Amino acid sequence: MTPPMETTLRTADFAQLGALGGGWTGPRACEQGAVLKTSVTVLIATLLCACTPDKPPAEALRQVRTVEIRYDKPLQTSRYTGSVHSRYEVDQAFRVGAKIVKRNIDVGQRVREGDVLAVLDDTDFQLAVEAAEQQLLAAETAARQAVSDRRRNEELKDDGAVSIADTEHTESGAVRAQAAAEAEARKLKLARNRLTYTVLRASRSGVVTAVRFEVGQVVAEGQPVVSISDHGEPEIVVDVPEDHFASFTKARYKALLASAPNETFDVVLRELSQQAAPQTRTYRARLKPVSPRPLPLGATATLIAELTAAEISVAAIPASAITQSSGQPALWVVRRAGAEPAGTVELISVVVHGYRNDEALVSGPPAGALVVTAGVQKMAPGLKVALPDSRRSETTKQVVR
Repeated sequence: MTPPMETTLRTADFAQLGALGGGWTGPRACEQGAVLKTSVTVLIATLLCACTPDKPPAEALRQVRTVEIRYDKPLQTSRYTGSVHSRYEVDQAFRVGAKIVKRNIDVGQRVREGDVLAVLDDTDFQLAVEAAEQQLLAAETAARQAVSDRRRNEELKDDGAVSIADTEHTESGAVRAQAAAEAEARKLKLARNRLTYTVLRASRSGVVTAVRFEVGQVVAEGQPVVSISDHGEPEIVVDVPEDHFASFTKARYKALLASAPNETFDVVLRELSQQAAPQTRTYRARLKPVSPRPLPLGATATLIAELTAAEISVAAIPASAITQSSGQPALWVVRRAGAEPAGTVELISVVVHGYRNDEALVSGPPAGALVVTAGVQKMAPGLKVALPDSRRSETTKQVVR
């Protein structure tokens, strides 16, 4: 073993060096040699420490983002766009045709049953009533004359002054005259009814949702001119495609309005047409709120129909977690290393049942497994990774489609 460097230099040597440098000899030279020896020792120790290799730092684990696999029955969700209608909607029309001379309503106005909505020109109908009254008067006069003739004929028949044929003739004439009078009475009643039809009245209380006429317009008999809706019982009306018809009645329903997209409410199916519309080949469905609530008539509504599929349980994970192994879909799963927030990754096969927006519906990994959702291209079998804080870890949501 080589002795320390400083021990190879003697005091005399330092004294000699001091004498050479400054010309000192004797005790003075020895003292300066001791100081020089101490300085050299410190310098050598410093150089030796500087040459010692540093300990390599520990390699940092790669941070990953994960979700926990949670299985549930998949929900097949379908959305239908419709509108709010009243359960009771009435298209009212005049029962006679003529020119409109008065209008009393506007769209959005509330009306009560019996309120006058519009009036037609009734001049011709007044004349028809007067003509029917005159015809009835003539028929009643003829009927009274026929009855009087029959009575006199019966009196003469007892004396044998008239034949049996004349008697039968007067009796039948009296019957015809009486029937004609009754017919004219019915015509008069019809004429009076048509006169009353020139005034259009609300058949029920509600809100006027449409007005299809103006003053001065000539409308035909039975032509719809006013729509009245009962605002107290609103419904959601949608059209269901043919391929959804069989499963539509088995679903659970929620609805929301375009004016309040964050507020959903439960609805129930009240009516589903059993015949498709000839133009669209869709089936009209009407749904009402479970709890009575006011809805603006005519508003745009979205119906959400959720149907539980009982065949298999699946989990919803971000689609970015899907990778491939031998051309088949796979996932990187983190195996925990004890209680520490770290683990190693492993590539396992998975079955993809479908996609929903940015999520994939899968099955295969065990429930509770942690799946890497970001940076899957940088994973390798056995790679050690750091897991996020458990309080911030993500979990799969309920599976819907």
